[in-house]
Amino acid sequence: MTSDPAVWTAPQVERPDGSLTPPERELLQGYLDFYRTTLLYKCAGLTAEQLAERPSPPSNLSLLGLIRHLTKVERIWFRIHFAADPAEPLFAPELGKDADFELIDPADAQAAYDGLIAEWKLSDEAAANHSLDDRFTFGGTESTLRMIYIHLIGEYGRHCGHADLLREQLDGVTGA
Repeated sequence: MTSDPAVWTAPQVERPDGSLTPPERELLQGYLDFYRTTLLYKCAGLTAEQLAERPSPPSNLSLLGLIRHLTKVERIWFRIHFAADPAEPLFAPELGKDADFELIDPADAQAAYDGLIAEWKLSDEAAANHSLDDRFTFGGTESTLRMIYIHLIGEYGRHCGHADLLREQLDGVTGA
């Protein structure tokens, strides 16, 4: 589904609060959910055109690219690697690892935004009812569900920092 980039704007979001002393699984999920929504918080109120803008040449970073990239990362780690789901890779992987950043179109912003939220639900379903110690193998290396949570928290944290800078360059908005 495509949207009119002159009309659609990213909706406002509320970031979740959580305890700082819950059991480990709840703590990891809480931090992941906080960073997930922080990315959308950084996009709130921007038009599709603004989300697709690359305000820091020669970098290919845009907020829309970050949305697409993190959708891909969620799918790869939770569904393809951990759950062995035959889900198709996203964003033309045959064109290289940066296709999620390069092949962006403002007309696809709403679909990409909605796709990220849908992928979160699928990721959470893939991890539900599994122990953090449950193992999987990818590329000949054994790992655990715990590592996925820690990896994604770091991935989102890093990219939320990028989103801070991009947002400030787009419209001057700074802060949490």
